[in-house]
Amino acid sequence: MTGRARTSPSPRKDRTSPRGAPGGPPAGSLDVDALLADRTTEIIVCCGSGGVGKTTTAAALALRAAEQGRNVCVLTIDPARRLAQAMGLTELDNTPRPVKDVGADGGTLDAMMLDMKRTFDEVVEAHATPEKAQQILANPFYVALSSSFAGTQEYMAMEKLGQLHAEAVDEERRWDLIVVDTPPSRSALDFLDAPDRLSSMLDGRFIKLLLAPAKGPARLLSAGFGIVTSALNKVLGAQVLTDMQTFVAAFDTLFGGFRQRAESTYALLQARETAFVVVAAPEPAAMREASYFVERLAGEQMPLAGLVVNRVHENGADGISSADAESAGRKLEQGTATDRMTADLLAIHAERMRVAARESRLKRSFGAAHPGVPTASVAALAGDVHDLDGLREIGELLAAQGRAGS
Repeated sequence: MTGRARTSPSPRKDRTSPRGAPGGPPAGSLDVDALLADRTTEIIVCCGSGGVGKTTTAAALALRAAEQGRNVCVLTIDPARRLAQAMGLTELDNTPRPVKDVGADGGTLDAMMLDMKRTFDEVVEAHATPEKAQQILANPFYVALSSSFAGTQEYMAMEKLGQLHAEAVDEERRWDLIVVDTPPSRSALDFLDAPDRLSSMLDGRFIKLLLAPAKGPARLLSAGFGIVTSALNKVLGAQVLTDMQTFVAAFDTLFGGFRQRAESTYALLQARETAFVVVAAPEPAAMREASYFVERLAGEQMPLAGLVVNRVHENGADGISSADAESAGRKLEQGTATDRMTADLLAIHAERMRVAARESRLKRSFGAAHPGVPTASVAALAGDVHDLDGLREIGELLAAQGRAGS
């Protein structure tokens, strides 16, 4: 990231038992229950490339934490809205809503989905006068920016996280853990760059020219700039350019606050109270992205808890190799109906063994490149997760490896 003032992160806490420590988990395994039980962990950020199960992982972690006595809010930015269905909620929006019949030992769970435009509107309403806010909210350029401008969703995710954390503190610890499901961007760490991109857009030379008064040195540019604006009027339309100028002039008073809050949230992400969980699938592209995320987090001094590899295929009948299964299948495929059925099953087994071997190689390669990153693998389920029991099963699978050595 460029142009961001570095903050001094709090010292990182040890999130896993030392390698080989007596009574601790096996070296290299992610102890999920220890992470959730650590009351100094106040934010867990699940990041990874699209389609790897970030939403399910975030929901499962939040549910498991609530059922271990913590007061949890889970924020999702998944447009598929699977989280609402899995948690039995009829609606999921910008307001945290309680999940019923969940929690133990005083634990609670609230869930919400980021509404990008509503979050942007709330920021404007909170930090501008009523007249100025109305002027901004009604501006067509603002409507387009708040709804679909590249990077706005990621920036608003950071804004909402900052709001939730402040609310958790202001309301006498309404939540002691916030779990964040990051946006499904091309890069899952785009939300770290979003403040800089928004800053560059609103603080660029072109925007400054739009607002520059025609006096002093600026007068020398007026003739040439007039030609540019005339051309833009023809391409965009005079009203579009006017809307842009009006929006930027009104928004200028709020921009410093946006930057300040972005820096505060960035510092929060670096703090020892935060833990990043990188989520991946056992596929080459997803594991390469996971490596990038791990390296990027280290470069940004973000505290990494570990890696979750979702939808891993288990070996099943280890006593039959893929080669043996294929050989036996070829001998049976010309036999009786029962023989042919057995040959089909052996072919399925052989393919599954090949997939499991390929996934194992990918995980070993990641481990060799990042030996200090604890990892948990979640076996592929027969169907999609669509209810609380499914989330509990995912949570149990996540935690199982951390208990293996205890």
